[in-house]
Amino acid sequence: MPYMRGMAIFPRPVSPKSALGDFWGYFRQQRQHKWPLLGLSAALTYVIVWTFVIDANTNTMPTRNKIIYVESWDANRSDAAIILQQKIDFAKREAALVRQQQKMQGYADTFGIEWRDEEKRNSARRKEAVKAIDALLDERLAKAEAADKGVKAADAKPGVAQP
Repeated sequence: MPYMRGMAIFPRPVSPKSALGDFWGYFRQQRQHKWPLLGLSAALTYVIVWTFVIDANTNTMPTRNKIIYVESWDANRSDAAIILQQKIDFAKREAALVRQQQKMQGYADTFGIEWRDEEKRNSARRKEAVKAIDALLDERLAKAEAADKGVKAADAKPGVAQP
């Protein structure tokens, strides 16, 4: 194997001087498509670079002055009040889910996707699950209300020591 003095960056017939000469030779020629193609290539390059800049800043920049609202609850609220709020939140979530499903079904109709058979099976299962969750919450609510009544009755009795 012959001895190589260095590794060339450009292939053998091309040198930076000849490449620059070819570049300037192309721009000296009078061609109608030269400037529109140059503008198009510069615009595409700008769009690609700008996309990378935007992508690099996505989810990496610190968020400042972002206000997050949190519900404030009374620390002394009863278990029954908590369970009632859970029932309300569950009903709202189910209503939102139904609205989203109707929206997606509209999209499916637009694109010709058949969804009705599957929806019948899934809605029956969903109704059973919702019924079971409601029954569980009702059971917990009844226990919590009974416990609250017991605590209130104990508070009403005179001479009972408080923990």
